[in-house]
Amino acid sequence: MSVKAEELLDQGRFRLVLSVPFNELIDFVLGYLKRKTGLMVFFWAANLFFLLAALSFRIQLAGHFPIKSILLHSVLGFLVFPILIIPVHELIHVITFLFTGAKRIRVGMDLSQYIFYVTAHRHVVTPGKFRLVALTPFIVISLTMLALILTMPGLWKWSLSSFLFVHTTMCAGDFALLNFFSINRSKKILTYDDAEEKVTYFYEEL
Repeated sequence: MSVKAEELLDQGRFRLVLSVPFNELIDFVLGYLKRKTGLMVFFWAANLFFLLAALSFRIQLAGHFPIKSILLHSVLGFLVFPILIIPVHELIHVITFLFTGAKRIRVGMDLSQYIFYVTAHRHVVTPGKFRLVALTPFIVISLTMLALILTMPGLWKWSLSSFLFVHTTMCAGDFALLNFFSINRSKKILTYDDAEEKVTYFYEEL
């Protein structure tokens, strides 16, 4: 049976571990990106691998295409595609939230922190469901881009591989939240967002 947000106030069953106001999310993200775990090793290794792959394609293509074409694909990979993927990334979060049973889903942004986010107002999720919501955009978009890189010709390999690197860095917030669960994996952590208070709450089941 799913737990309702109101039930988490029962101090005999649950303990508040952490609350993070939305306007402090960037500090939370940066803090947990620095916490060394196997998950963070994977995240930084993926960033490095995708960056080196992109640079490898760039070196291979040097001298084979006009500089204007190379610059165009550089802009596509590092700017245009990352902007266009934002609504797609968030839509995947929305779909996976719906799969967990969430109903009051909202999409927001805080340009002062350069973040976009999806919240399911007062919808309590377990670590397993949270991993599904957080990882699905990374997995779907990464696998799609890898397939395209292997099949598309010439400069498209450069623009798509550079975009894959940028998108991976854009998943930093998702991985920081996942790292919180990884560090607290010995506890049964439940979490929910209050979209009206603009606070994320983490509770431990006692």
